[in-house]
Amino acid sequence: MGYNLAEKIIASHLLSGSLTPGEEIALRIDQTLTQDATGTMAYLEFEAMGVERVRTERSVAYIDHNTLQSGFENADDHRYIQSVAKKHGIWFSRPGNGICHQVHLERFGIPRKTLIGSDSHTPTAGGLGMLAFGAGGLDVAVAMGGGAYCITMPRVIKVELSGALQPFVTAKDLSLELLRQLSVKGGVGKIIEWGGEGVKTLSVPERATITNMGTELGATTSIFPSDERTRAFLKAQGREQDYVPLAPDADAAYERVIRIDLSALEPLIACPHMPDRVVTVKSLSGTKVDQVCIGSCTNSSLFDMLKAAAMLKGRTIDPSVSMSVSPGSKQVLSMLADCGALSDILASGARLLECACGPCIGMGFSPNSGGVSLRTFNRNFEGRSGTRDAKVYLVSPETAVAAALTGCITDPRELGIPALQVNMPPSFKLDDSAILPPASAEEAASVEVLRGPNIKACPKGKPVPDSLSVTVGLKVGDNITTDHIMPAGAKILPYRSNVPKLSQFCFEVCDPGFAERAKALGECVILGGSNYGQGSSREHAALVPLYLGVRAVIAKSFARIHIANLINAGILPLSFENSDDYDRIAQGDAICLKNIHEGLESGRFTLEVNGRSLTLLGNFSPRQRTMLLAGGLLNATREGLV
Repeated sequence: MGYNLAEKIIASHLLSGSLTPGEEIALRIDQTLTQDATGTMAYLEFEAMGVERVRTERSVAYIDHNTLQSGFENADDHRYIQSVAKKHGIWFSRPGNGICHQVHLERFGIPRKTLIGSDSHTPTAGGLGMLAFGAGGLDVAVAMGGGAYCITMPRVIKVELSGALQPFVTAKDLSLELLRQLSVKGGVGKIIEWGGEGVKTLSVPERATITNMGTELGATTSIFPSDERTRAFLKAQGREQDYVPLAPDADAAYERVIRIDLSALEPLIACPHMPDRVVTVKSLSGTKVDQVCIGSCTNSSLFDMLKAAAMLKGRTIDPSVSMSVSPGSKQVLSMLADCGALSDILASGARLLECACGPCIGMGFSPNSGGVSLRTFNRNFEGRSGTRDAKVYLVSPETAVAAALTGCITDPRELGIPALQVNMPPSFKLDDSAILPPASAEEAASVEVLRGPNIKACPKGKPVPDSLSVTVGLKVGDNITTDHIMPAGAKILPYRSNVPKLSQFCFEVCDPGFAERAKALGECVILGGSNYGQGSSREHAALVPLYLGVRAVIAKSFARIHIANLINAGILPLSFENSDDYDRIAQGDAICLKNIHEGLESGRFTLEVNGRSLTLLGNFSPRQRTMLLAGGLLNATREGLV
């Protein structure tokens, strides 16, 4: 039987394991990326390993999240990352050069290569035919040091496309349609492979939008073929030599095939506060809108910006709407300026923001109290925008512009604007002056790593004991995101390199008293519902609970990246054999886990609570058991155990 796209790349990078779904595999990693919200901690971890130079083909540090410098903290982090990158062989993308995923797509992504990044939307590079994974910073640090990236071999779902998108229907609408069908849990443990004749109609930026949004399905990653569309994009970027074809074998096997006719789709919108609450735009027609944001790693390409500019040309946004536009990279911004499209955007009354993540990560441009905000982003979790009671909807750039022009949710097909004719340029403007190369190996010894006072050491994990008698410090429900566990936003992000300070905000969205209660308890466990830890790859959602004394998390089910981050931190993740047992435990209950070391081998654990004995499950590979017994990946790496 032949190989699908993912299997071809995995087979060529496999260090251990087999292509059997459910088996742990170890992969050789070609490229890594970090961003500044997670990068400082990743580089502190890399330094702790004692490796002098990165051992990947390419590692890049991007500054795109914490770009607001309202105090010294972010500027110090940027200085630290720049200096540590120069010393250890890492390329450095300066603030303002753009969002990591957009710039990596433009300048570094190569078909058939592997990439992991300390950002959950790293699968964006799958639009180029890369096998790209979001991961915790420690996993990225290990890969930079030449170590393997270990995951459970996923199953592969194929989405077979036919037809072509109609005017004002976009790749974002296709992504929302799949979320409507599968939900935010539908991709857990799976790779989404895109194929069919309809794929040939999609440009690389459109494909990247789709692979970016695959993260919201909970998918391990998403991937497109590398074909003539890919070659054209790389050629336009001056990188045709990086083109490598990639197609599935004719007899490739898939767990499931989903068929979607592109021509049958219509504009869609995700309602607050979850990306899978998808309905048609026309069903919400007339809903008043206060704010519109165009940008983020999902929809900030030149292709998206030119479409928005064409719709705005000669028109003015409604006076009741505040609108922002964030180009994804310096390349995009400069090309908008050169062709006059930027003038059309500014003349409409829109505000131009920096080439960065900005409002998507809650870094500025928060909505008004109770405001309705339409955003071309990938997440609309409650409070993520920076305004607790805002109602955030996810839409395409075309639907966003339609709302900005009319002041209410509007199907863009109803505006009476002629169909947009936007084509990819034969060549992009190339200027890599804001991407700084590292020092040579000879020069590196004289490079000083610069640290500010806000930069603290990462917390140390403790070996998992054989028995654990603790209190349930917090009980939460289903679909708890890493934004719930460790919020983002302009007030909190500057402390990403300072876990003690950051701990004050842990679970603030769910329970403002949790941090102090956890400190008072000394050690505790957290009880969660289904899909615990979905969303961002931020390992701070594990490191901060570790600092607060959380020894275990017991949930109905976990998101992929978060369960890996918990194990990396030395926190024991367990699930219920009987999900009804979740209701038998309350916050504040005293619990006892016995014979934990035996359970690590058997996969079955006994929990005693309120006079009952409940069975918990934990399926750990030999490598994961070693990590937990050592107190996490960093300890195990230092001791040479993995």
